[in-house]
Amino acid sequence: MYTRTLEHKIRARLNSGKAIVLVGARQVGKTTLIKGILEEQDFLFLDADDPTIRSLLSNPNTEQIRTILGDHRSVFVDEAQKIPGIGTTLKIITDQFNNVQLLVSGSSSFDLGNLLNEPLTGRKWEYEMFPITWEEYEDKLGFVKSEQQLENRLLYGFYPEVINNQGNEKEILKDLVNSYLYRDILAFSGIRRPEVLEKLIQALALQIGSEVNYNELSRTVGINKLTVQNYLELLEKGYIVFRLNSFSRNLRNEIRNSRKIFFYDNGIRNMVIGNFNSLELRTDKGALWENFLVSERMKQNKYKDTFARIYFWRTKHQHEIDFVEERDGKIYGYELKWKSTKSTFPLKFSGTYNAETLLVNRSNFRDFVKI
Repeated sequence: MYTRTLEHKIRARLNSGKAIVLVGARQVGKTTLIKGILEEQDFLFLDADDPTIRSLLSNPNTEQIRTILGDHRSVFVDEAQKIPGIGTTLKIITDQFNNVQLLVSGSSSFDLGNLLNEPLTGRKWEYEMFPITWEEYEDKLGFVKSEQQLENRLLYGFYPEVINNQGNEKEILKDLVNSYLYRDILAFSGIRRPEVLEKLIQALALQIGSEVNYNELSRTVGINKLTVQNYLELLEKGYIVFRLNSFSRNLRNEIRNSRKIFFYDNGIRNMVIGNFNSLELRTDKGALWENFLVSERMKQNKYKDTFARIYFWRTKHQHEIDFVEERDGKIYGYELKWKSTKSTFPLKFSGTYNAETLLVNRSNFRDFVKI
């Protein structure tokens, strides 16, 4: 079992009088983490995959809730987004049962967020959980073994089940994509043409590290631009992709309204396009490296509460910086290269923004992914 960065944060919030809500994609370890935190206690586990549990927690009154909870002082509701009216139920538990610590997990922000935000306003601590980070991985395996596994992580990603079942990575990733990721989005979004969603995800997977154009995606997939934007929002809320917007402040020729799309996990991305060839045979090695670095940095910023804003930067004259971070009032620019030791940062960027710049490559990437 990997020690997760969020564990100490959640432990510190126990018995604070608020519910603890953990959201993220399926199979990233949410249930394992919460059960591990509660393992020394006599807690009540309510699994919303069970239809009986869903029925019991759908709009019960206070006395019915009292009967369900019994004498338990810790209650864990798993996959809470599947329960109709769960927000009101959790509000009653939080308000009326002050001696009960409520923990809640959910697999999609577009469901659980909408269900809980209003009922639990001011009554919850909410955290996002992602696949295992490089820091968590290296802390468990050590420097040498993690170094030996770097190529595998670029190919197969960081989902716990994938990491723990070497030799079966492709089968597990196939099941994750088909049984969980697509299914959740289709089930909770009302999309009637799953083949269109799949085609869009494949188009995005082939463009990681490159700017994406909504009009171009619209022509490629065969849907209108507004539908592309709506589907992208669903993919973001389903923890499959996230976007990097362009950074612009002062220069006239900066690109202002563009975006890059990255995948939360390299393994999911490679399964979408069906390519697990070794790095030496790939033409997208640089894109895989960039996706790995950007996703790891995003996880760290979220977990460590840096409040950093992340972007990329490009001008109309094709001057570009792969990754820009605005943190504590200062601008940082990073070039992300697999093996290159040379990089020329545009003087306009560093001069205009008084930015610190750094080349991140194979030899020094740990400092970048372990804030």
